[in-house]
Amino acid sequence: MSRTGTISRNTAETQIELSLNIDGSGKTEISTGVGFFDHMLTLFAKHALVDLTVKAVGDLEVDSHHTVEDVGICLGEVLAEALGDKQGIHRYGSMYLPMDETLSRVVIDLSNRPYLEFRVPTDKDASANFPMSLVEEFFRAVSFNLRCNLHMECLYGRDGHHIAESLFKGFARAFRIAASNDPRQEGVPSSKGKL
Repeated sequence: MSRTGTISRNTAETQIELSLNIDGSGKTEISTGVGFFDHMLTLFAKHALVDLTVKAVGDLEVDSHHTVEDVGICLGEVLAEALGDKQGIHRYGSMYLPMDETLSRVVIDLSNRPYLEFRVPTDKDASANFPMSLVEEFFRAVSFNLRCNLHMECLYGRDGHHIAESLFKGFARAFRIAASNDPRQEGVPSSKGKL
């Protein structure tokens, strides 16, 4: 079964086309108009081993908030679509991800229950014109539209770019584990019989 998805989202603020293949090899074609964000999405795809295409046009003359949040909405929706009924997956994934002086922990449960716990210092910008609060908004949009529990914590770190990068890579690796097929799992990994 192919685990793929695609979405087209058009609002007064953004126009987004996004497609992915969960069982890919990390191929990307990403253009959001926000260079740092393109870099982070590329890191996600490479480390999750998903093929990802994102074409986004947003109201960047205002700022990058709408573009980043709406891409997060689209990514979450398409990941949920591609996972389908979640038959035979591991469901849970976790990763400690070092990036130079930074260490982050990311834990995910593909539970169909949306929740984000984001314990990351917001007094550092991830990059010029990309506040850490925007990283939080992105992952909130992803978690609520993927309908997953997502816990993200920077255990320590000084450089905002490194913190953001460790979170995106940590999310990628944790998701890759959770979404991978478990040969011993029959049906969905829940005592309820449904996620």
